[in-house]
Amino acid sequence: MSLFRKRETVPPAPQSLTKERDDGHSWLQEIMGLLVMLFAVIAFHSLVAKPFYIPSISMMPNLLVGDRLIVSKYPYGWSWVSASFHILPRSQTRVLPGTPEYGDIVIVVPPYATDDWIKRVVALPGDRIAVEDGRIVLNGVVVQQQVEPPLDLPVDANAPCEDYTFPYLRKRLPSGREVCELPMLRETLPNGASYVVIDHMENQPLDDMAEIVVPADHVFLMGDNRDHSADSREMTEGKGLNGPVPLANIGGRAEFITFSLDGTEGWNPLSWWDALRTGRAWRSLRPVIREQAPSVAQETVSHMGEQA
Repeated sequence: MSLFRKRETVPPAPQSLTKERDDGHSWLQEIMGLLVMLFAVIAFHSLVAKPFYIPSISMMPNLLVGDRLIVSKYPYGWSWVSASFHILPRSQTRVLPGTPEYGDIVIVVPPYATDDWIKRVVALPGDRIAVEDGRIVLNGVVVQQQVEPPLDLPVDANAPCEDYTFPYLRKRLPSGREVCELPMLRETLPNGASYVVIDHMENQPLDDMAEIVVPADHVFLMGDNRDHSADSREMTEGKGLNGPVPLANIGGRAEFITFSLDGTEGWNPLSWWDALRTGRAWRSLRPVIREQAPSVAQETVSHMGEQA
C-alpha cells in the first residue's frame, strides 16, 4: 500500500460553457446600462430641461421657423405636462408651483391637443385684459407700443415671406439679397419686460377682444406675430388656446436659442453647417427689463399705418 495517495484533479469546465455564461452576463450588463441611461435622459427631459423646435411663424420676429432652443422645466413647478411625451393624464395638480412673470416665453399644451405650443405671457392671474384695435389693455391701461426701425429679415426656405402672409414686405436690397422688411413695435409690460412684436395688418379677427378677468392659476398668452398667432385671444373651440390657460398646462420657460437652420439642410448632418443661420446661436429669450415702463402720456402708436 502506497504511503502517498495520488492527488485527484477536477477537470476544467468546458470552454464553450464558460464563454456562454460570460456572454450572457455581459449582455445583461449592457441592457441594464442602457436602461439606466434611458431613465436618466427621460428624467432630465421631464424635470430639468428639454430641447424645442420652432415650427411656425407665430412668435416672429423673436423666434423663427428652424430655431432650436432650450426650455427649462422647473421655474413654475411640475405637473402632468412635465412628463416626457405627455404620458400622464391631464390634471390641475402641480408640485412646487410657481407663477410666470410678464413677458416670459413659455411652452403650453392646448386644451384639445397633446403637442407643445410656444407663446408669451401678457396677463397674470387676477388681471383684467382686453384687446382694442390690436392693442393690449391691461387692468384698464393701454400697454404701450413704440415704433422701432424695421427688421430686414433675410428670405430663406424657413422664412419665405410669402405675399399672402406678409403682403408687400418682400424687398430686394441693392446687393441683390432679398429680405422681408418687417415693421417692428416695442411693447413694454407693467413689470418693465420689453420685447418687439409685429402687427402689420389692420382689421384682423383677433384685433379686438372684450375685457375678461384671468382666473386664479391661469395666464393669458399671445404670440409676438399678432396677425398670425392662434393664442388666448382665439375663443373658438378647437382653434387657438381658447382663453386663459391653466398653469398646469404650462410645461416650462424658453431660455435661449442653441442654433437655427434656414431650411436647406438634409438628412445628412454634414449639410447642417451650410444651413446654419448666423447670429442666432446662444441668443437669450428672456425679455429685456426696463427700469420703468413708459407712461400712458408718452407718444404711442396703434398700427404702423398711423405714422405720418
